[in-house]
Amino acid sequence: MRHSPDAPGPAVPGPGPGPGPGRDAVDPCVRVRGAREHNLQGVDVDIPRDTLTVFTGVSGSGKSSLAFGTLYAEAQRRYFESVAPYARRLIHQIGAPKVDTVTGLPPAVSLEQRRSSPGSRSSVGTVTLLSNSLRMLYSRAGTYPPGAPRLDSDAFSPNTASGACPSCHGLGRIHRTSEELLVPDPSLSIRQGAIAAWPGAWQGKNLRDVLEVLGHDVDRPWRELPAAEREWILFTEEQPVVTVHPVRDANRIQRPYQGTYMSAHRYVMRTFSDTKSATLRARAEKFLTDAPCPVCEGRRLRPEALAVTFAGRTIAELAGLALSELDGVLASFRAEGEAARVLAEDLRGRIAPVVELGLGYLSLDRTAPTLSAGELQRLRLATQLRSGLFGVVYVLDEPSAGLHPADTEALLGVLDRLKSAGNTVFVVEHHLDVVRHADWLVDVGPLAGEHGGRVLYSGPPEGLAGVAESATARHLFARPAAVAARPVRTATGTVRVTGADRHNLRDLSVEFPLGVFTAVTGVSGSGKSTLVGQVLAREVDGRLAEADFPVRRLVEVDQKPIGRTPRSNLATYTGLFDVVRRLFTALPESKARGWKAGRFSFNVPGGRCETCQGEGFVSVELLFLPSTYAPCPVCAGARYNAETLEVRYAGLDIAQVLGLTVEAAAAFFADVPAAARSLRALVDIGLGYLRLGQPATELSGGEAQRIKLATELQRLRRDHTLYLLDEPTTGLHPADVRVLLGQLHGLVDAGHSVVVVEHDMEVVAGADWVVDLGPGGGAEGGRVTACGPPAEVAARGEGRTARYLARALGAS
Repeated sequence: MRHSPDAPGPAVPGPGPGPGPGRDAVDPCVRVRGAREHNLQGVDVDIPRDTLTVFTGVSGSGKSSLAFGTLYAEAQRRYFESVAPYARRLIHQIGAPKVDTVTGLPPAVSLEQRRSSPGSRSSVGTVTLLSNSLRMLYSRAGTYPPGAPRLDSDAFSPNTASGACPSCHGLGRIHRTSEELLVPDPSLSIRQGAIAAWPGAWQGKNLRDVLEVLGHDVDRPWRELPAAEREWILFTEEQPVVTVHPVRDANRIQRPYQGTYMSAHRYVMRTFSDTKSATLRARAEKFLTDAPCPVCEGRRLRPEALAVTFAGRTIAELAGLALSELDGVLASFRAEGEAARVLAEDLRGRIAPVVELGLGYLSLDRTAPTLSAGELQRLRLATQLRSGLFGVVYVLDEPSAGLHPADTEALLGVLDRLKSAGNTVFVVEHHLDVVRHADWLVDVGPLAGEHGGRVLYSGPPEGLAGVAESATARHLFARPAAVAARPVRTATGTVRVTGADRHNLRDLSVEFPLGVFTAVTGVSGSGKSTLVGQVLAREVDGRLAEADFPVRRLVEVDQKPIGRTPRSNLATYTGLFDVVRRLFTALPESKARGWKAGRFSFNVPGGRCETCQGEGFVSVELLFLPSTYAPCPVCAGARYNAETLEVRYAGLDIAQVLGLTVEAAAAFFADVPAAARSLRALVDIGLGYLRLGQPATELSGGEAQRIKLATELQRLRRDHTLYLLDEPTTGLHPADVRVLLGQLHGLVDAGHSVVVVEHDMEVVAGADWVVDLGPGGGAEGGRVTACGPPAEVAARGEGRTARYLARALGAS
């Protein structure tokens, strides 16, 4: 095994890396040679099988590129090679990783933190497959009304035609609108904008013009129009087509066109159900009321399915119970018949690992979009635990994300069980308790981006102590010490939440001090995100217009992606690309050619390479092999045509500028204030390793959140701002956490307020005020168990956070 010259490493069990017949059958190690995925610098590493191996390193160091981009990708590639060639074309495949050889690699299962949003019909039951077992239980062992035919299991699913309520199509809720919502000010005429639900700009003018051609008075106050006419304008399903003759403008010719009418109700409903724009959907939602379906009363199923009971309850009632409660109902029910007994025991066996992972507060009908990425990953982990697979490699992406320290202890037990069942467990992780628990560590670094990509150490955890370059070692072996003495800030005011009653919050009242750093803690499912992201945010947003309210701005910084396609990148999101394009447009060569800023955009025709349409790469179809991506043969990945690349700013063309790292760009644009300010904010928050043109799809949730925060920091205003962040340390190495904390405390020192939902006890220990929710999750949570400065909360010992906070504070 080869290590970094500066990093001594232990001997690895098993024979050396030399090839030989049958070597994989007896070699106890997975051996990687020449890994070059993303920023990996020709990595060679040997990892023993049948161990819990944790990959560590600062954010962006390359650990995910090694674990997922190389090891899992290679295992998946080998699996596809075993599939019949014709069938391979029907499967979405990934390309081969950039690596010379990987030997000793068993089949692999990946459990990543998916950043894509699951559909509204996806639920805890569908993610864990528990809904299938429950439906089978009702189909085979339910109590049917006298004379009722036995139903197939599909009849108990709201996602099938045979089971869904025909009124709400299995959604359980009906969206409706009304004249009062569509026309909030009836004193206005249609021309004055009475129909607020209509779109703006040309589309809204078109609908008004069509109405005028149809003979309706668009200048008469809405309330004076006949009721039947108002009803037709707002709710008709007709779509008449007429010829519109626009009023001629002096400066342009407007020709007649065929205009189609669409009622306000039809426009709102179509936008709400079909648009992919979150902004348009949110606007349409303002004109709708959301109420339980009057036919199924929100239970989503047909009457025939709801007539069947088990243990005296309908399937909708059992699906609405917390999983821990559901397990209790199944345990206390005396099943009659072998089918009922077997199905009930199987369902309890599937529920057990979910409860063990601290998710017993969830119900089967809880929709997947309301779950955090960490909850989704743990649900999939629980499903794998039940599957009984052995001899495989599990590759997990930060399974401790979103976990309270108390829940992390249960997670370690689950990882040990996966290993003891005969599997190899690879975990990309930052949580130091998980790192300490590992059998083997692979530390990647020393820094991020081009300054990382090397394996600094591979061996038992205790051996990392001798690696001077390792940022992980500095935190892993640091002795617990009291947080540096810093006087607790004095609040400049408060925001009081009274009678909060949402999800599992029940009549909760709590005060949030202003002008300080507040941490909201509690076990998973205790109501933290609901309290901060929904209740507090709504309370503050509703009071910003009050003259005497101390907060003037509200900023919520979440971990949602900054873009959904590779065309969105760091430079476009922060506005830096606009600055860069203006610089190129102002050059003499550009002015001489008459080029505008659009010439330097790879998203529109003109300056981009038309062969790849500004993508920089082309897809190569290989028929029976996975499609692969290759640099564009014309622009060689530059994304622009040759003529555009002739123009250079300070010696670099536009493609080369996009290839700069943030750190390099900060030096390059040091004399451009508009660019320097944005880049300095990104460097200060620890993102200097990212490239300006790095696609949004390659960024982690933590990186996306820090980019949003940096974007806010660069336009920092003097008005008192309240910043709300939901688990900002997710995906961050302890070294990166300290950098982020410096920025957040800097905001407070500048006179603003910061509220974070957080599980990292180092962050909580450094806060001015702690609000601890609990004591448990779900129905057992939603209450304030402790409130006050960190030292006081730790000393009182109330709630499940106190003892972990005391440890972080260095107390006994």
